[in-house]
Amino acid sequence: MGGKRLNYSSFSDMLKAKADSKGGCVVKAENSDSICSHFVLDFLMETQHETIRQGQRLRARGAASNAAGRFEPAERFAFDDGWDLPESDHLVRTELRQERARSALTWNRSPDLPFDRSVNPYRGCEHGCIYCFARPSHAFLNLSPGLDFETRLIARPGIGAVLAGELRAQSYRVAPIAIGTNTDPYQPVEAEARVMREVLQVLADFNHPLAITTKGSLIERDIDLLAPMAQAGLLRVGISVTTLDPLLARKMEPRCPTPARRLQMIARLTAAGIPVRAMLAPVIPGLTDHELEPILAAVKEAGAVAASHIALRLPREVSGLFQDWLSAHMPDRAAKIMGRVREMHGGRDYDPAFGRRMRGEGIWADLLAQRFQKAVARLGLATRLPPLRCDLFRPPARAGDQLSLF
Repeated sequence: MGGKRLNYSSFSDMLKAKADSKGGCVVKAENSDSICSHFVLDFLMETQHETIRQGQRLRARGAASNAAGRFEPAERFAFDDGWDLPESDHLVRTELRQERARSALTWNRSPDLPFDRSVNPYRGCEHGCIYCFARPSHAFLNLSPGLDFETRLIARPGIGAVLAGELRAQSYRVAPIAIGTNTDPYQPVEAEARVMREVLQVLADFNHPLAITTKGSLIERDIDLLAPMAQAGLLRVGISVTTLDPLLARKMEPRCPTPARRLQMIARLTAAGIPVRAMLAPVIPGLTDHELEPILAAVKEAGAVAASHIALRLPREVSGLFQDWLSAHMPDRAAKIMGRVREMHGGRDYDPAFGRRMRGEGIWADLLAQRFQKAVARLGLATRLPPLRCDLFRPPARAGDQLSLF
């Protein structure tokens, strides 16, 4: 809470003290105290980032605040009521809930995306990447895109059976399914929840084409399923590498594998015959853009066959969270970084227009694209991979199914 300790006997006393400190008016009413509304509003504006209780510790977390989502009718903030927290509450821990999935496939019509369907085994992501564009999706759950996004997670066990039912529908037309395009399917909780493993087994049984995006080393656990799919032309994997600096990665992506570990993942997947695309996403102007060529060289050496890049995107609540993070960790460069970001997005923190939201526009976006194209050409990295096979798709036979005549 910014080093403040608020010792007041009641919320009313706290508001009165705030008004008094500003020379404000305190209006007495019979059996009650009230403060002029503009002082209350001013106080709430000042305390909007005080959303973590006094004494709580954030260990390996990206966000440092937990402001309410954009759909909430009220703001939340924390203040010290004089009671100490139980020792068990000092450390903010990850909470995993379960959801009974009613549907598995999510559809989109975005012209910016090379897929029209995806599956999300989890809601929220423990990796805690401060720049994650998926953070605003937590607001739909009445949870904060800040700390809630990385600590209050939802697993969807049983989604594999739901997916199988959708794939068996007579109206279903096969095309590659993307996983990891919202939250990471191989985040730490997958080690015990195994929801991604459940989904992967269904797709392997159906010979369904699949594209996975991840930073999680748990993907190596599933090589026994992934390798045969890759050999049949049904699979490709994208590994996100944002920096080679382990100290920066620790601050920016606190619960992700280190950059060196991600390069090792690329090497191990490649050794198993799985084609890997290195995804430089996001590239942060003024912070990580100078690493573009070294990252591409490192992933090429590790065995990646293709590469892509996406410029930093700061939709909705992500902008405020990222700027708070910059102020805390990169105060000397915060203004420069945000200035470059705005230059790439038409003067705004984020331009959501199709065709510009992932690449940006202007001189810095053009320079980044040119550097990328020259580097991949020099290194022999592809920017496009062969299409995945759809002709092998076959729903597996079930007990009681009528046998085919052919």
